[in-house]
Amino acid sequence: MSKIPSKPEILEWIAENPTLTAKRDIAKAFGIKGAARIDLKRVLKELEAEDHLEKRKRSYQDPDRLPPVSVLQITGPDKDGDLFAKPMEWQGEGVEPIVLVIPRASDPALGAGDRILARLTLVQGEDFHYEARLIRRIGANPQRVLGIFRKTTEGGRIVPIDKGSDKEWWVPGDATHGAKDGELVEAEQSGPKARMGSPRARIVERLGDPSAPKAVSLIAIHQHGIPDDFPDDVMAQADAAKPEGLKGREDLRDLPLITIDPSDARDHDDACYAHADEDPKNEGGHVVWVAIADVAAYVTPGSALDREARKRGNSTYFPDRVVPMLPDRLSGDLCSLHEGVPRACIAVRMVLDAEGNKIGHTFHRGLMRSPASLHYEEVQDAIDGNPNDRTGPLQEPVLKPIYAAYAALKAARAERQPLDLNLPERRIELDADGTVKSVNFKDRLDAHRLIEEFMVLANVAAAETLLAKKTPLLYRIHEEPSPAKLDALRETAQAAGYTLAKGQVLHTRHLNKLLNDAAGTDDAELINLSTLRSMTQAYYGPAHIGHFGLALRSYAHFTSPIRRYADLIVHRALITAHGWGNDGLSQLDIEDIEQTGAHISDTERRSMVAERDTTDRYLASYLSERVGNEFSGRISGIARFGAFVKLDETGADGLLPMRSLGREYFHFDQDAGTLMGSDTGMMISVGQRVTVRLSEAVPVTGGIALELLTLEGDAISQGGKGGKRGRGGSAGRTNPKRKAVKAKRKSDKVKRKVKRTRQ
Repeated sequence: MSKIPSKPEILEWIAENPTLTAKRDIAKAFGIKGAARIDLKRVLKELEAEDHLEKRKRSYQDPDRLPPVSVLQITGPDKDGDLFAKPMEWQGEGVEPIVLVIPRASDPALGAGDRILARLTLVQGEDFHYEARLIRRIGANPQRVLGIFRKTTEGGRIVPIDKGSDKEWWVPGDATHGAKDGELVEAEQSGPKARMGSPRARIVERLGDPSAPKAVSLIAIHQHGIPDDFPDDVMAQADAAKPEGLKGREDLRDLPLITIDPSDARDHDDACYAHADEDPKNEGGHVVWVAIADVAAYVTPGSALDREARKRGNSTYFPDRVVPMLPDRLSGDLCSLHEGVPRACIAVRMVLDAEGNKIGHTFHRGLMRSPASLHYEEVQDAIDGNPNDRTGPLQEPVLKPIYAAYAALKAARAERQPLDLNLPERRIELDADGTVKSVNFKDRLDAHRLIEEFMVLANVAAAETLLAKKTPLLYRIHEEPSPAKLDALRETAQAAGYTLAKGQVLHTRHLNKLLNDAAGTDDAELINLSTLRSMTQAYYGPAHIGHFGLALRSYAHFTSPIRRYADLIVHRALITAHGWGNDGLSQLDIEDIEQTGAHISDTERRSMVAERDTTDRYLASYLSERVGNEFSGRISGIARFGAFVKLDETGADGLLPMRSLGREYFHFDQDAGTLMGSDTGMMISVGQRVTVRLSEAVPVTGGIALELLTLEGDAISQGGKGGKRGRGGSAGRTNPKRKAVKAKRKSDKVKRKVKRTRQ
């Protein structure tokens, strides 16, 4: 058809094809080409002026018709049990359409007030206008509470577990979900307040025993105030997001950028690729690409998604769940660099010389397609000569080149000497029901170190670029240890027979020498822990201070914008610095950058504490069935109320309460970090080897209490009359090694005095 269709024909087409309403779709349907498109545009403008059509972005829709995907609110079932809903965004002038919800067997139960995202089908000849199929339950976003259910004759009440809340919730008899008295439950507000002021609730999930592992992370989430429900407008914006295309981007889809993550990774926000540099001026050099998900394209300044991401600051990870910074539509889908699908990214191309020094880099906003999503173990197996079906084809063209680049980076790292702590990381494995199956220490493979080095290099490149372009950003700042903490570390080292020189500008190489001296000895863990405790807490801020631990002058977080808001700010800064679009830094981002840095530093610490508390509870749960068993460990801390012991088997920290040490009085020396018995002279200090008996493990609190059996290999027996404490040997007194160290220090002091006198 070459002639322009009539207005009724256009309206009929739009009504019958609600998903094909762009001008281009209409022109294609009626065969309109070339200059005739101008006439079609005129007719559409007239229909819009006559209120027959409404233009939304680049499409036309009948204002008296609902879009094919709409947000609805359930109004409730009728007398026949059919479920009806009303549209939340009705903009027509006619009667509001009636929507019949057609549930599937797998759909959750819906009640009056619930909000849903649904796909609509227009129907004719019925007493309703649309049929709806559920896509996602949004709900009415009611307030939620976690607490202990107490059964009553009329239903029950919920006592919240939050320390700061003394408000109880009333649960009607038909909304208890079968909960039993004393169970931990999650409930949501289901109606207005009752006469006595208690909010009405319905139980949505029974979590069983409050001390059970399944409840552990949920308790931490609530206790630390970590937001775990996304507001409706945030979910709506995420659901409406569409994949970014190639427009305005470089086509990087031919680069074999692979992702390497843990086998249970929930998202993939970074990918890498490397090859030998073909520039004859850089013989033996390498080119390394690191591509990061372009989250800034979806989370724009001032949007609902942006406000919520800033509020959360970061994702929080627990053994059984993750509380993400972004909704799953973004974090697990559009912003995740999945295998075989195009994904928007910001990539950095870095050139290394043969010694692994970065001699140049450039940033690119592109579209990539990863050929493979691999995990650390299979990559390491391939390099070790055992490739599988996935890694075999990639071994020569992809894996070996990235390991060659990593070998060069290792040489540069050895020259730079960042702090090299050796503190194994625990891995808690859970059964399907949430019970702790095992507690192991994670293996540290070259595959892990490779990705870490690539990410550090990319972070440095981002900081250097933005510094050179004088663009505001949030640096990752790590200041050097305070003099007081260094003195404490020096005392610990000297007591163990090692030295940390004084009176010089401290560099990480000095600390690494101390760590290397202790490596392979019984003191290795003590020195590593003490060095870690001497470090300051890293934080985010706009000041260019540097990163002490990494021995870097310029450092910013760029590589994880899915889970860290700081990285999103750095991405926006790069967009602004390169003029890539209008989704870079906003004026408000710049004005509030210092407050943003302080806020997300706080949320990071909040997540760390919540994760640590959860780990403690899981470990206590794991050990609760082994009360009475004996364990080996090492004194890891001294306090006025007792000593802490880190158990060798699990890495769990337990307390030796002062009361378990006997009736004698123990002198607490804060400076020396010791406890010394007033009657026996027994001395307890950090680093001593012990055998302990597990006397108590409380999953609800994560508390672990211990009894001391041996100290430095010598048996400890309970004291007799007068509260004195017996010993099976010389344990507890200053050990011979430390006596020798003290004697040497005294001798050195005398020699210095004699030398000064003779001069």
